[in-house]
Amino acid sequence: MTSTIDLPTAEPASPPPAELEADLPATRRWRPPADHLTLLEAHAVFVMREVASECERPALLFSGGKDSAVLLRLAEKAFRPGPFPFPVVHIDTGHNFPEVIAFRDRRVAELGERLLVASVDNSIAAGRVADPGPGASRNRLQSVTLLDAIADNGFDACIGGARRDEDKARAKERVLSFRDAFGHWDPRNQRPELWHLYHGRVNRGEHVRAFPMSDWTELDVWQYIRREGIDLPSLYFAHPRDVVERDGMLLAVSEWVVPLPGETVEHAMVRFRTVGDATCTGAVRSTASTLDQVIAETATSRISERGATRADDRFSETAMEDRKREGYF
Repeated sequence: MTSTIDLPTAEPASPPPAELEADLPATRRWRPPADHLTLLEAHAVFVMREVASECERPALLFSGGKDSAVLLRLAEKAFRPGPFPFPVVHIDTGHNFPEVIAFRDRRVAELGERLLVASVDNSIAAGRVADPGPGASRNRLQSVTLLDAIADNGFDACIGGARRDEDKARAKERVLSFRDAFGHWDPRNQRPELWHLYHGRVNRGEHVRAFPMSDWTELDVWQYIRREGIDLPSLYFAHPRDVVERDGMLLAVSEWVVPLPGETVEHAMVRFRTVGDATCTGAVRSTASTLDQVIAETATSRISERGATRADDRFSETAMEDRKREGYF
């Protein structure tokens, strides 16, 4: 991919006198300088269009979370009024929050796009992965389900909402992340990306993961959600919920999270900063029930949402990187 991104040009901070602009064509007249969200959006739209034009069978990975919701809006900006040139793919662990599944189905239906659901339950039934048992996290099992979906559908590119600020392993990753014929990621074998010049060629059996939101922060995501009026699952906002404290995290009581001996169920006001397998995704105590309150709360946070609320990233210092080497998002 050798195209260059056409970002909004810098403009003076204030308009010149009207008489100096009177004879200028409209394209040369003063306009307000682009803010950082507009620049981030422009780059993300550029990456999406490049992937769609250069790859034969791309797909958009959708978890039902806030970053995925933003990805859908960016895809609208990139390709409307036509349909998306790729399906929306969800890797379903079978342990998802009900609010997330309801949001997924409703949002994709509103857009009129194609939804492809690859199920970890089906991978277990087919003997592709071993069932870890009741209450155990299935997050790691998603890698096999995802790689099977890529192989079955012939996808050569998967667009995801990963951001570099989430985890140190993701901070190593390029906007276009090359995966070998086994779906594995090697942090020592990545292509240079200079001045928004991307190389997306893949050999048969290989594919790339494209991350248009790599340079965004959690705060950027929330500010963009407010600016665009993007709908989200209700669990992102403070609400009363039964939780148990386990390994320093608040896990929501459900059919997959049952209090262990010695644990006490607490009815607390919480919200979720990220969504994933309910067995390893923790809530945070919060009273932030509006976008403005969530943004204010996020602005004062000193730890990423994954670092604060995802148990699967606490197994070891290299937990995320180990999973990515296996084919994880």
